Amino acid sequence: MKKSRLTAFLFACLLAPAVTFAQSPLKGSVERIKVHGKSLEGNLEGNPTDPDVSVYLPPSYKKESKRRYPVVYLLHGFTDTDAQWYGFVKHWINFPLIADKVFTSGQAREMIIVTPNALTRSGGSYYSNSITAGNWEDFVSKELVAYVDQHYRTIAKAGSRGLAGHSMGGYGTIRIGERHPEVFSSIYLLSPCCLAPGNPRSAESIAKIEAVKTPEDIAKADFMTKAALAYAAAWSPNPKRPPFYTDAIVENGKVNPVAELKWNANMPLNSIDQYINNLKQMKGIAFDAGDRDQPIAANIKTLHELLDNYQISHTYEEYAGDHINKIGERIETKMLPFFSKHLIAK
Repeated sequence: MKKSRLTAFLFACLLAPAVTFAQSPLKGSVERIKVHGKSLEGNLEGNPTDPDVSVYLPPSYKKESKRRYPVVYLLHGFTDTDAQWYGFVKHWINFPLIADKVFTSGQAREMIIVTPNALTRSGGSYYSNSITAGNWEDFVSKELVAYVDQHYRTIAKAGSRGLAGHSMGGYGTIRIGERHPEVFSSIYLLSPCCLAPGNPRSAESIAKIEAVKTPEDIAKADFMTKAALAYAAAWSPNPKRPPFYTDAIVENGKVNPVAELKWNANMPLNSIDQYINNLKQMKGIAFDAGDRDQPIAANIKTLHELLDNYQISHTYEEYAGDHINKIGERIETKMLPFFSKHLIAK
């Protein structure tokens, strides 16, 4: 897909009309809590240090008071929130309804699902450690896991913890998963973005980035401009350059090569060879994307070939679809059954 088409598609995703779901009572339940992140304290963007977290508790949770459950940490995508995914705000997906359907029909064993709100000033944290956006990798892999294990009836061991995510969340899944096999034993990437460097930015896209002068301008920026600002906040922070506290994104009408090098260094396909021994410890690895979701579909094929070269067992699928239109179906028929198979439930 040419960059102009990709830009138009992603912008359309951002503005996609909300899907209306039948408002039937949940069989499970959802709690929306706040979890303090010491690792988020002092972030220069001023993002919350007590982010909202949505927790889905399966149908039997409140009935079987001595039962403990595996946990899947589900990471949302760029410009999304946990509230959108969990039905507090109408969106293109309503995860609790999907989970209810899967667990009540017996398609998968019950589990707890946890989603932190990783929306930042620039649109998303990319689940990375940054003085500017906050240390989100540490928050998810350490503090959030510790909080959930302390406050819910979890099976508190890596073999019973999974990590999954869509788009930016898929990126966060491979990033955090490959670094922390002592925390998560199985990972599932749904249409993961940002696995490899993209096409060169056009003069028009560079001009749009240059037009953002203040934090207030971010709200008016288009999807791809926000993404560039979020890349910078996550991967090229600079505490001496207010008001965005990042390295310059554009210099002399071109993308700053130093910033671009830092961004590329954070693309998983550029660094995954350093984490092969960690990935070999995984009990389950799976990823998929729609065939019309380019360059993501091409990138996960490369990931598939790389894991094959290292003889690392995994599940890979390219299906007929785009970036969002089959995600609910994939969660129902693939992702939750995958974790049911791979996570230890006792």
